[in-house]
Amino acid sequence: MNKTELVDAVAAKTHLTKAQSAEAIDAVTGAIAEALKAGDQVSLVGFGTFTVSERAARTGRNPRTGAEIKIPAAKQPKFRPGKGLKDAVA
Repeated sequence: MNKTELVDAVAAKTHLTKAQSAEAIDAVTGAIAEALKAGDQVSLVGFGTFTVSERAARTGRNPRTGAEIKIPAAKQPKFRPGKGLKDAVA
């Protein structure tokens, strides 16, 4: 399912227009991104938890030349599904 299909599904279930549904989805994803950027975690009970993990700097290899390269430290968003989502998929 892509964003357009998600907008259609939300519009059908909530009786909102497609434009209103797209606005709501953008607001939710934007709020989650802002919270993660601020270092917070977002927990949606029954659905899952969004967090940010930090990857340490490390040394890697260029597969073409075999030369060592330094890979910088980075922050990475993660999602841990909740019990309700796991049960719905199973």
